[in-house]
Amino acid sequence: MTIAPLKLTFEEYLSYSDGTDHRYELEDGELILMNPPIGLHALIIRFLSQALEAEIQRLQLPWAALQLLGVRTAPRRSRLPDLCIVPLDIMREYLQVSAVIETGALLAIELVSPDSIKRDYRFKRAEYAAFGIPEYWIVDPAQQKITLLVLVEGLYEETLYTGDQLISSLTFPELKLTVNQILQQGL
Repeated sequence: MTIAPLKLTFEEYLSYSDGTDHRYELEDGELILMNPPIGLHALIIRFLSQALEAEIQRLQLPWAALQLLGVRTAPRRSRLPDLCIVPLDIMREYLQVSAVIETGALLAIELVSPDSIKRDYRFKRAEYAAFGIPEYWIVDPAQQKITLLVLVEGLYEETLYTGDQLISSLTFPELKLTVNQILQQGL
């Protein structure tokens, strides 16, 4: 006997609680458990969050670099980017409700782990493009690379960065970060 997976509507997902601190993405109505990051990933996320927040402050932009923010990518799908840049005016709508935005993300960043390779490189790429996120970074410590995707006419065009190459971000054109600076957190 097999048990069918729990299928939720988006509205049910917004209020779902299993009584734990577990975080879930919603994929075609099914809950996908998101494991806590390994230490290296947590340090990379921290470094990127601080670097992007510093740039936001320097430029006095009305944006925020947020973790734990959901992004609704389809009627029965919601993703939890490791880091997301969002205009503050959009967040005002979510001050007292589940923070799963339905428009307006400027940049999503995902850190690849062994169990998320296909999800980060393939599924989220398609979903974030359909959602209209102008820029998507795939940070892959195991492969020592960052794939930067820029939305052009509804599809992502990709640029691959490695080593001491400076990342060229459209969202943060004056940002001066290399792949090595990002990936060597914790070394």
